Amino acid sequence: MDLPKRKQNRLRENDYSQNGAYFITICTKVKKQIFGKIVGCGAFDAPQMSLSVIGKIVEKYIISSNNIKKISIDKYAIMPNHIHLIINVNENGGTSKAPSPTNALVPHFVSTLKRFVNKEVGENVFQRSYHDHIIRGEQDYQKIWQYIDSNAQKWDEDCFYIK
Repeated sequence: MDLPKRKQNRLRENDYSQNGAYFITICTKVKKQIFGKIVGCGAFDAPQMSLSVIGKIVEKYIISSNNIKKISIDKYAIMPNHIHLIINVNENGGTSKAPSPTNALVPHFVSTLKRFVNKEVGENVFQRSYHDHIIRGEQDYQKIWQYIDSNAQKWDEDCFYIK
């Protein structure tokens, strides 16, 4: 019996031990909208995110992450049921033979962020995994930056949108 071929998680041409930028998306458990809501959808009021108490806890830990050596958060958006981040790895921190699909610092950061938020909230609010994308050059970086910037304005078109 032939087993189905699995899609490779890693890019063959990418050296995972090098510095780089990553686009990360972390969703809530069952896409529950607990981080806040989109407000200001009137004619003169641009849509923006209004954070809930849990959303403010998430933001606190994202902002405090910039004190971590070797990484920086270049851009982030907290949406009702997910978070987008551009994480920049500033120093070598992984190995090219690492089993994870990104530099070792990225999964460590995501795990730590989830753990701190969950501890303060008092329950697990995140789904088990997360989506990562290696940013491949300036054009890719700018496209993702713009996507994060306009995420609240396009919430009803978002793949994570649930009425």
